[in-house]
Amino acid sequence: MNIRLLVHDPATGDRIAEVHTASEADIAQAVEAAHRRFCDGDWSRSPRQHRADVLDRAAALLGRHLNHLITLEVRQTGRAVREMRAQVPTLVRWFRYYAALLRTETRAVLPTAGALHNWADRVPLGVVALVTPFNHPLLIAVKKLAPALAAGNSVVLKPSEQTPVTSLLLGPILAEAGVPEGVFSVLPGLGATAGRALVGHELVRKVDVTGGTAAGRAIGAVVGGNLARYTAELGGKAPLIVLEKASVDAAVNGIAFGAFIASGQTCVAATRILVHNSVIDEVRRKIKAKAESIQERMGSPANPESTMGPVISSKQLHNIESLVGDALADGADLVHGGERMSGTSPLDGTDFSKGHFYPPTILDLGSIAHPRAPIWEEDTSNGGPVIATRLWREEAFGPVVVLVGFDTEAQAVALANDTPYGLGAALWTTELSQAFRVSEQIRAGIVWVNTHHRNDPSSPWGGLTAASGVGSENGVEAYHAYTMTRSTIINYASTEESIAQGDWFRVGAGQVRYG
Repeated sequence: MNIRLLVHDPATGDRIAEVHTASEADIAQAVEAAHRRFCDGDWSRSPRQHRADVLDRAAALLGRHLNHLITLEVRQTGRAVREMRAQVPTLVRWFRYYAALLRTETRAVLPTAGALHNWADRVPLGVVALVTPFNHPLLIAVKKLAPALAAGNSVVLKPSEQTPVTSLLLGPILAEAGVPEGVFSVLPGLGATAGRALVGHELVRKVDVTGGTAAGRAIGAVVGGNLARYTAELGGKAPLIVLEKASVDAAVNGIAFGAFIASGQTCVAATRILVHNSVIDEVRRKIKAKAESIQERMGSPANPESTMGPVISSKQLHNIESLVGDALADGADLVHGGERMSGTSPLDGTDFSKGHFYPPTILDLGSIAHPRAPIWEEDTSNGGPVIATRLWREEAFGPVVVLVGFDTEAQAVALANDTPYGLGAALWTTELSQAFRVSEQIRAGIVWVNTHHRNDPSSPWGGLTAASGVGSENGVEAYHAYTMTRSTIINYASTEESIAQGDWFRVGAGQVRYG
């Protein structure tokens, strides 16, 4: 039966697209076709310079389609157009970066003993499967796709069932750039059917997924059964530390950006705001004013003046409401927000009740020096207080932050590391030595100092803990993760020398080589 995915605008509830959903048979057909194209070598064995030229053309073509892609990203994600106008144009950098990497890649010559010439090449794996989430449909797809194609692999992409539209448009762009037919396929579908069939196919040699931790563990178990390679960028609960010597105004701007960009729906969202008690009152007052300003200017995501859009779905909205409700019941102080938005926007008259709008929300959990139950509990392992409310540990994936006060660097580090996640973290200080001292103690794969959420194709992006994933995106490491090493050894000794040294089973004693 041919099931269609219905794609809705999170701001209005309107249906904006119907997309065919891939069946298990469709997945198998696409993977098998990708495998055949890999084996025929049109792409997998093509010269690196050729693949680099194709990636550069893809960057140029993507640039020509930016306006259309931005409009569709806004419609399917609900993210403010001001965000998408900043993010989507940066995607060309990933294609250009990996094109440049191909043109500058070197081949290692290894110091093998004897009359042997030994070199190592990076060769593609085969068919790779990419599974991408709803929050950054194009960005995350391109981050994975660029190194996968650069390496010479065939790629099958399954986008989120909530935001598949723009990913489908990557196919024609890459085909026009010169990627051979069958090397790249996009198959929308449900995770339980299409996703499972894709990541579990025996011909898939690598799976790269971005998503929640529970889904990442389940996919990893399937991938492991096939002995395929696995990269996963999973959950986060990023701390943002404001130290006593921070510029409060700069820190507040950083908190607002880190917490409320994409309506808080990012894996590195700054959700746990840890503030030195000497400046916490000023930070609380200023971040409250910032949240009020953001909420006053919320409206249609298509409005360039709108500051923040809705969350993706009613399910996501209910999860946020549940976590905030539990924190308030535990005794958290509500600084701002805390309720689903209704009524109309003063900016442009948008009816908030038709979409999944939630305001920037700030909750104060108190201070480590003055813990209050039941938000805080005694930790029997070391006798110190720990934060027990669910919102401290679980991803809300929405525009919600908690404020916590501390007195010492050691307390700040302990609070920052009090999480099973280890993806992103940030700290603000004007003292250089403090920046180095504190940043090196934070357990996170990405640590920003006096900034947040900066991302570049050359900079590794991945977690340090299992809950935040396996491996990393970006940089040379990502390219290498889409390849394997092939060693070639050539004996250049003369025929006579080869015969003399190579007759292992000659009659009589004598020394023979090994290795």
